[in-house]
Amino acid sequence: MANLSSPLFSLSAAATWGVADFSGGMATRRSPVFIVVAIAHAAGLAFMVALAVLFREALPGRIALVWGAAAGLVGGAGLACLYRALAVGKMGLNAPLSSVIAALVPLVFSFFSEGLPHAWRMAGFAMALVSIWLIAAQRGARGGSDGLGLAIAAGVGLGGFLLLIKFAGSSAVFWPLAMARVGSLGLMLAIIALSGGEWRSAAGSLRWVLLAGLLDTGANALYVAAAQRGSLAVAAVLSSLYPASTVILARLLLKERWSRLQAVGMVAALVSVALISY
Repeated sequence: MANLSSPLFSLSAAATWGVADFSGGMATRRSPVFIVVAIAHAAGLAFMVALAVLFREALPGRIALVWGAAAGLVGGAGLACLYRALAVGKMGLNAPLSSVIAALVPLVFSFFSEGLPHAWRMAGFAMALVSIWLIAAQRGARGGSDGLGLAIAAGVGLGGFLLLIKFAGSSAVFWPLAMARVGSLGLMLAIIALSGGEWRSAAGSLRWVLLAGLLDTGANALYVAAAQRGSLAVAAVLSSLYPASTVILARLLLKERWSRLQAVGMVAALVSVALISY
C-alpha cells in the first residue's frame, strides 16, 4: 500500500486553496484586488509567525529563508498576472490554462529529479491535468485570445511558487512560509504604490479578505507538508485540483450551475486521485 499521507495533505491543500479563492473572489466584488491580496497576505504573515512561535519551530538557515522569499515574489507576480489575465480575457480559458501550467512546472522538474513514475501514476497525472481544465471551464465565456500570455506567465509564476517553497520547506514549515508572505506582501505594496492605488477596503468584505488570507496560508503549509512526505509531482498535481472546491462553493452558496464539462471534470478528478495514490 502506498504512503497516503502526501496525497491526503495535497488534497487538503487543494480544498483549502479552493475555499480561499472563493473568499478572495467574494472580497474583490467590493474592494480593489491588489488591496485584497495585500491585506490577505498581511494576515497570512501574522498567522504563520504566530504558528512558528506557538510550535517553537526553530528558525531555519539563511538559504531556506531566501528560498521562501523568492517563492513569495514569484508567486505574488504569478497572482498579479492571473488577475490581469482574468480581467482582460476569457476566464474559461485563462483560468484553467494557468492552473495546468502551475501543475506542470513542478511536475516536469520532478521527472528530472525523481525519475518517471509508474504507468498508472502517469495516467493519473494526465487525467488530473485534464480535470483541472474541465472543472475551471465556464459556460458563455467571451473573448478571444486576450490575456493568454498573461495566463501562461501566471501559471509559470504559481508553479514556480510550488517548486521554490518545496526547497524552502525542506527543514521547516512556518518560517519559510512567513518569508514567502514577506516577499509577496512587499510585491503587492510596490504594485499599489506604483499604480497610485488608494488604501480602501469595504467593511463588508473584510471578513472575506481575512478568511482568504488565513486559508491560503494554511493551504501553503499543507502543501509543504505534502511535499516533505512524498513525491513533489504528487503534491503539486493533487494540490492543483483546487478549482473543484471553488466550483462546489459557487454552486452551493451562489447557486451557480455546473456545466456538463465541469461535472465530467469532477468525476475525472476523483479517478485521477485514485490512480495517483495507487
